[in-house]
Amino acid sequence: MRKLLLLALVGLGAQLVDGSLGMAYGVTSTTLLLAIGTNPAAASATVHLAEIGTTLASGASHWKFGNVDWKVVAKIGIPGAVGAFAGATFLSGLSTEVAAPVMALILLALGIYILVRFTAFGIPRDRLGQPLRKRFLGPLGVVAGFVDATGGGGWGPVGTPAILASGRMEPRKVIGSIDTSEFLVAIAASLGFLVGIGSENIDFGWVAALLIGGVIAAPIAAWLVRHIPPRILGSAVGGVIILTNARSLLRSDWIDASDGTRYAFYAVIYLVWAGALAYSIRQYRANREAEQLEADAAGQQPSTVTPV
Repeated sequence: MRKLLLLALVGLGAQLVDGSLGMAYGVTSTTLLLAIGTNPAAASATVHLAEIGTTLASGASHWKFGNVDWKVVAKIGIPGAVGAFAGATFLSGLSTEVAAPVMALILLALGIYILVRFTAFGIPRDRLGQPLRKRFLGPLGVVAGFVDATGGGGWGPVGTPAILASGRMEPRKVIGSIDTSEFLVAIAASLGFLVGIGSENIDFGWVAALLIGGVIAAPIAAWLVRHIPPRILGSAVGGVIILTNARSLLRSDWIDASDGTRYAFYAVIYLVWAGALAYSIRQYRANREAEQLEADAAGQQPSTVTPV
């Protein structure tokens, strides 16, 4: 019972972050499941089954608050579903000994990307309102979907920063559209895992716990997306992901580091993380007035997808 309650709280916290930042529900939840010894394929399957419900609730909430561009949802979500199904069947065929450190490496790389991207660069706003092209969104969806299924998360960490980096959509619509399109990815990945490993390897009690927490948080996150600085949240989430997956790698059979080596790495990670958070907060405070003026101006311009 205690474990189910913990999973529900993780689902709630992860969805608050995901709905506010457009990423990290899958990465955060999968990281926890791996930390308590869950099989990598089963961990990813559990999270994706829960995401069918959480992404549906999240998408509905974002739509209610006007955070969704449906053209972007279609252009990236369908290719994402194809990539997710392929990634799920690929991960299902790997042995646990190989899959666990591989997944930790993927999650660690995503965590580093999130930390660096949001800490160092924030969110570009100089091209807001310019069209997003199908030839950009299609391949992005396939790659993000594949990474999402094999890493237990990655749709948001790959898709959200890529679209934000283009500077062509206001952040709240990027986040809302990515969260909504993830519904298609979750369905496809879940089907892939059910085909690959079967339902007997999935704990549906854990699925329900993650789902309940996520559904409760979804409408709150859709509202918070207008108020929480993505730069600061990105730095915070990136640090959590890096620390947790560095721990998994250092303790794996691949490395099997000594206690002294592990603690030295942890100390460095904590120092870098603290510095990143401090820098993000300082940069946000210095630039928030200018960013708000640009965001308000861009909000009057519709974001569109230009067909090729």
